[in-house]
Amino acid sequence: MTEVHRTYDRIAGHFAQTREYPWPEVETFLDGRTADVALDLGCGNGRHAELLAERADRVLGVDASTGLLREARERAEEREFEVELVAGDAARIPLRTDAVDLAVYVATLHHLPDRRTRVSSLDELARVLAPGGTAIVSVWSTEHDRFDAQEGFDTTVDWTLPGGDTVPRFYHVYDPAEFDADLADSALSVVESFVSSGNCYAVVTPE
Repeated sequence: MTEVHRTYDRIAGHFAQTREYPWPEVETFLDGRTADVALDLGCGNGRHAELLAERADRVLGVDASTGLLREARERAEEREFEVELVAGDAARIPLRTDAVDLAVYVATLHHLPDRRTRVSSLDELARVLAPGGTAIVSVWSTEHDRFDAQEGFDTTVDWTLPGGDTVPRFYHVYDPAEFDADLADSALSVVESFVSSGNCYAVVTPE
């Protein structure tokens, strides 16, 4: 995760400015759900932690980028919601087993460098989810209209900063069958999987 967190440390401020609103798919997933403890894994600027704070007694936000954690802290202060922010790796989540009841894990798994690490991260999500807990996971997909591919592949996508500098970001772009296969090889059970807005999603529980 070293390169990922360095990349997002560099672009954190500009990235946060362009990520004001939560994803509609996450809003739909959270509708009617409540929790004692909720997790936003790969929390970025905290836009989904803000939603979780409306539904959970305690919210944890984990991200590898200290720059993005700083942006999340500022958002929480400005908007007056409570979130406990932790620097950590999505493949080694710094939480105890069965720690959370509800989790959002979006737009992060696809940044992990290889299949073994990505499946390990899904296993880690299963580990920290309490029995009966539920999460939503998303990855960028070949179904996105910017891609002309049938199978998953590794790529870099440049982020352009206001001064014109570009910062490459690693992505593994999943095909839907590959995403289903990684989930099947993990310690998660899939309740529902679907494609929306060029992303693969799954609603999952621990096995």
